[in-house]
Amino acid sequence: MNIWTSERWKLLPEAKFWRPGLHLRFDRDMDPVLCAACKQFAAWLRREYFFPLRIPVYLKNKQKLRCMDGDLAYGTFFEPDSYSVEPYIRIALGDYAQQCQKHGTETATYDLLFTMTHELTHYFQWINQTHLTDIGRERQATVYARDLIQAYMQIENTNTKTNGDTI
Repeated sequence: MNIWTSERWKLLPEAKFWRPGLHLRFDRDMDPVLCAACKQFAAWLRREYFFPLRIPVYLKNKQKLRCMDGDLAYGTFFEPDSYSVEPYIRIALGDYAQQCQKHGTETATYDLLFTMTHELTHYFQWINQTHLTDIGRERQATVYARDLIQAYMQIENTNTKTNGDTI
């Protein structure tokens, strides 16, 4: 079963009242190239997958984010106790320029999109009521993120060769 295409969420009585979608929200003064890469990736995700309950993704101009448990992270997923409350994702993008200088633009972009996809996998785990251990959830999110980003990058590399656009 692919957690991203599972439709177990249809069994939830609240599902008929949901508004669907994936929405990006950027902090001010974000790198326009980075914003374009995120928007392009989100457009691809929307073409390939259905997001049954609206999931806003807040792209923050911070080095790291403070989690509810006090830890610092590059990405977080807020998992509500009720399906009548919209979840959300936060991603830290504040060190993107430094990561580009250190590792190159393609690797820095891959890492950012990986984090976003990892957190979106947690969204699909939650919405489809997947019961895994904490380690199992993280492992599954990592595997899906890696596979989806690799598929996206292959498509983008193919598109780049045909029309000269970049990520």
